Amino acid sequence: MATASTRIEKDTMGEMTVPASALYGASTQRAVENFPISGRPVPAPVVHAYGHLKAACARVNHALGRLNKQRLDLILRAAAEIAEGRHDAHFPVDVFQTGSGTSTNMNANEVIANLCCQFNNKPIGSSKDPAYIGDAASGQGVHPNDHVNMGQSSNDTFPTAIHVACALEIQRRLIPALKTMHARLDAQAKAWDKIVKIGRTHLQDATPIRLGQEFSGYASQLEHAINRAERCLLALAELPIGGTAVGTGINAHEDFGNRVAADLTKHLGVTFREADNHFEAQHAKDACVEVSGHLRTIAVSLSKIANDIRWLGCGPRCGLGELKVPAVQPGSSIMPGKVNPVICEALVMVCCQVVGNDAAVTTAGLGGVGGLLDLHVAMPVIADNLIESIHLLARGAEVFTRNLLEKLEPDEKRCAELIEGSLAMCTSLVPVIGYDKSAALAKDAFKQGKTVRQLAHETVVGQKDLAGKPITKPDIDAALDPWSMTLPGGEGSAGG
Repeated sequence: MATASTRIEKDTMGEMTVPASALYGASTQRAVENFPISGRPVPAPVVHAYGHLKAACARVNHALGRLNKQRLDLILRAAAEIAEGRHDAHFPVDVFQTGSGTSTNMNANEVIANLCCQFNNKPIGSSKDPAYIGDAASGQGVHPNDHVNMGQSSNDTFPTAIHVACALEIQRRLIPALKTMHARLDAQAKAWDKIVKIGRTHLQDATPIRLGQEFSGYASQLEHAINRAERCLLALAELPIGGTAVGTGINAHEDFGNRVAADLTKHLGVTFREADNHFEAQHAKDACVEVSGHLRTIAVSLSKIANDIRWLGCGPRCGLGELKVPAVQPGSSIMPGKVNPVICEALVMVCCQVVGNDAAVTTAGLGGVGGLLDLHVAMPVIADNLIESIHLLARGAEVFTRNLLEKLEPDEKRCAELIEGSLAMCTSLVPVIGYDKSAALAKDAFKQGKTVRQLAHETVVGQKDLAGKPITKPDIDAALDPWSMTLPGGEGSAGG
């Protein structure tokens, strides 16, 4: 029985008691009661994408002569408010719901229809009243299925909403964040190209490298990350809309999908097109799995950069200390003065989560799990994990750039000290005295606590090089010049 705080709504299964102020109806309420699992609703970007999609569908149906102007205007007004995020609270259905996203599609249909009731000064819940709906040609009432969902199915709208939401988030948030991070790393690579430091392989001393060269590698990783994000947009460009229930397009105009894709492209500034094969687009979610794979690779790149920087900044006195990682907060509740690379750690955890999300998306995409015959039935969890990965990568990159990279400084003195003490300096002596003698020199230098240069001055000067020419002290110093070791070239086994 309805009370002051509830109302009674009906669907094809009967009556449901719905909160009086809720913009959704019976179908959504059933889903709310059926799936009290995570307490986490479908991601807001997917809801907002539904607003864009329902508006596009309405415009196309009007152009095809299937929806009158009065209903078009009402649906467009309601859909715009959903796209703007003004009614997110009325989309309560849990992520872990029907695998096709039917509950969320009906949620969108009901909210739009009830908003139209309000616009027409009718009570919420009037959207199925025949007297209010009126005839097809001149009636102004908006029915959730007959009008808002015209020419559509949950089976093609939900995957389309996933593509639209992810594409918008990638284009508007992730790519700009990656470009900002790339610009900073590229600037640091150029600014620090004169700073020579020791290289490290296997976490052991290696031949010298310029700090700018290391950072040019990080900048290149970001350039590749941007390219991968742009490839995500290509994968998401194909939209399932127009395939309706199983990909055959039943109850939709044959040009419906193509027109909706064109409309979304026009209004959103992201390129979309109708899927070449609706059976692939609806029965599988390979495009989403591909996107998740690109996001995972971006996460791996960011993790490498964050980890390298915290290694290079470890110390400040008993570690490598070649970078001065900015102090952003106290690092210990027990050790006064301790500062930790917390921004690096936060980004690494972001990357861990994205890799985990990819595992969920990949598992959901597997045939026999999500992909079953003529419909994919694990789409909401795919949507949830993709949106979270995009959001985390974008915000993680933004925070890392602002709170760490922009304040990061090199310790040039420390870089120089570590180079001169490295035993790997002997590598450049290989073209002069050979590999075996260079190796023996390094071992002796380590035993005697001397630098390679010191011991070479003492023991190699006066000997003959591999060409039979006497070796002088300037020859040794020229071979052990750290800057020259960062350039390609050389001869013998040490040649670049």
